[in-house]
Amino acid sequence: MMIIERLMGEGRIPFTKLAKELGVTEAAVRKRIRKLEEMGIIKGYKAVVDPKKIGYNVVALIGFDVEPEVYVSVIERVKKMEEVKRMFSTTGDHMIMVEGWFKNNDDMMSFVKRLESIPGVSRVCPAILVEEIK
Repeated sequence: MMIIERLMGEGRIPFTKLAKELGVTEAAVRKRIRKLEEMGIIKGYKAVVDPKKIGYNVVALIGFDVEPEVYVSVIERVKKMEEVKRMFSTTGDHMIMVEGWFKNNDDMMSFVKRLESIPGVSRVCPAILVEEIK
């Protein structure tokens, strides 16, 4: 579990450093990570980007509901939208949540209006992210 937690915090940590921290050999770390990848526990490695530093001044989580008969077709349509960086099927207040990156508030509101115009989409609720805490 320690390997997973360390990789989640620092995906590019050198195997030699990780081995030293764990008190095992580099070969043991490589073998364990390969096994975690083969098992699908580790699905991949991604860069964490600061949207504001590349011109996206508004990042929002947008929840919305969809009529069941168009659920799959709405997902297919929305996940192709350039502004959508992450998309989740959820329980609770909304059926679907997306993380969207926008240049400004007007762009976000335009996106919200596009969502609202999709047949079967209802109750679109954006929440602007102010600061990442953890």
